Amino acid sequence: MSEAARDPHAPDFLRRHRPFVLFWLARILFGGGSQIKDVAVGWQVYQLTGSALDLGLVGLIQFLPRILLTAIAGDLADRLDRRSLTVAAQLVQTAGLAVLAVASATGFVSRELIFGTVLILGAAQTFQMPASASLLPALVPPAALPRALALSASAMQAATIVAPALGGFLYLLGASVVYALTALLLALSSIFLLRLPDVHVERVLSGSAWQRFVAGIRFIRGQGIVFGAMSLDLFAVLFGGATALLPIIAHEVLHTGSWGLGLLRSGPAIGALAMALWLARNPLRHSVGRILYGSVAAYGLSIIAFGLSSNLWLSVFFLAIGGATDMVSMVIRQSLVQLQTPDDMRGRVSAVNSIFVGASNQLGEFESGLTAAWFGAVPSVLIGGAATLLVVALWTRLFPQLGRTESLHGTP
Repeated sequence: MSEAARDPHAPDFLRRHRPFVLFWLARILFGGGSQIKDVAVGWQVYQLTGSALDLGLVGLIQFLPRILLTAIAGDLADRLDRRSLTVAAQLVQTAGLAVLAVASATGFVSRELIFGTVLILGAAQTFQMPASASLLPALVPPAALPRALALSASAMQAATIVAPALGGFLYLLGASVVYALTALLLALSSIFLLRLPDVHVERVLSGSAWQRFVAGIRFIRGQGIVFGAMSLDLFAVLFGGATALLPIIAHEVLHTGSWGLGLLRSGPAIGALAMALWLARNPLRHSVGRILYGSVAAYGLSIIAFGLSSNLWLSVFFLAIGGATDMVSMVIRQSLVQLQTPDDMRGRVSAVNSIFVGASNQLGEFESGLTAAWFGAVPSVLIGGAATLLVVALWTRLFPQLGRTESLHGTP
């Protein structure tokens, strides 16, 4: 192996690093399957009920297991083999999607069955997220981690560009076809993960599972930069997310069908992928705190512009801008969290972070559905974008040290 191939700072290091390549391929397959599943579930629920509130309930139901199981999931990610835990969680999701495929094909699908299956999927994701997030830092050197995070995110976004549009077109063949394809993609992802090297390290942890989880919370609370970054994402995306309302926007505002919904779901991923690839080649080195605040503010503005649009392609463009700015904030946040957390605590910290991520995404979908039921879909989107801008203004005062952060290692 050449010196360049062993140098973590080399531009092509990650492409030659087999463990990262396997992890990256697994992320593409899992991300694609998850996005296709989201399109199918959203469109099927809307077809069955026609209710904006039910679309929001899908997000809430996925989030509820995270409240109940996160302490256990984080502790297991710090005690068990993180690779095996990730694979087991993905296989449970594979089984759940197979159930939806069979139910849709045989005509036994119902609102209640979808909600129950989504609850199981949410529980499995609760165990998967901290294990998977804690696995990557063990596969690559610390110097290559920011680029690895950007490329890992690019895998998810690349899948998200193609997968929602593919899911929308395949839905014309029936929901059972979409769910079956999703189950296959998740199974293939698990195969790639099983080929990763064994990086499990025996860790001696004291106290009960709850005490260890509380220790993780105290660690986060004591790290002002990390806590500020995580909570900024929580509240900004909680109010600014409009994903749950895309079926309504597609049908009532843009007057398109499932294929148009797939394009809208792909929009954020187009911008996010372009930005992730740029960040992988040009890692952020200075003024990351100010860049973080600026990117979240730009995300809020893009959501407002999307809410004002009545043209499909213009709406996709504004969603792409939102995806690009959100990617900048994601890479900064994840790098700060992973680089400042000891390995024996990464599972618990990632578990807490998964609550923040889940609250901002799934709970944000419920918030969007609720406000849409009250005020309408478009006003809900506009209110969310404005609330994101308000959160940024408030956080610059609550966490000034975050704005002064210079590098991804968290040094003000």
